[in-house]
Amino acid sequence: MELDNSKLLLKRNITIVAIVTPKWKEEAQQQLQLQMDRLDSQLQQLEMQAQQAVSELKAKSTQPLGPQAQQQIDNLQVQVNQRKAQFLEQKNQILQQLQQVQTVEMEQEVSQGQIENFFYVGKGDNLVQKLKVDVVIKDGEIVDIRGEL
Repeated sequence: MELDNSKLLLKRNITIVAIVTPKWKEEAQQQLQLQMDRLDSQLQQLEMQAQQAVSELKAKSTQPLGPQAQQQIDNLQVQVNQRKAQFLEQKNQILQQLQQVQTVEMEQEVSQGQIENFFYVGKGDNLVQKLKVDVVIKDGEIVDIRGEL
């Protein structure tokens, strides 16, 4: 295989654009609900682990709790509360996304993320145009490719 010295292989991001349909809305809502359920499960698990850890610390400690044991429990509670706050922030973001999905109009175009792609350039090519490529999908099917391949 001969190497072509007049071309250069580069990598670019291609934006995936989805046209909103009833199917798209349903799938997006299901996916977000699944993420919400996962977070709820993780939150429950965190609560159980925290309770178990506190119980173990109390069982190992003398009664009444010494200052070191109380400090460990307090530190654990701070960590648990920080983690809970992170979970609740994530849940809040998902709820906002769910609301956006419900209010977006049919046939509107929404960004679905990006994928990477390799392409060749040579002298005289417009690099800016070659970097701007969108793949438009409707219910998973490619309906348009915008930009210079």
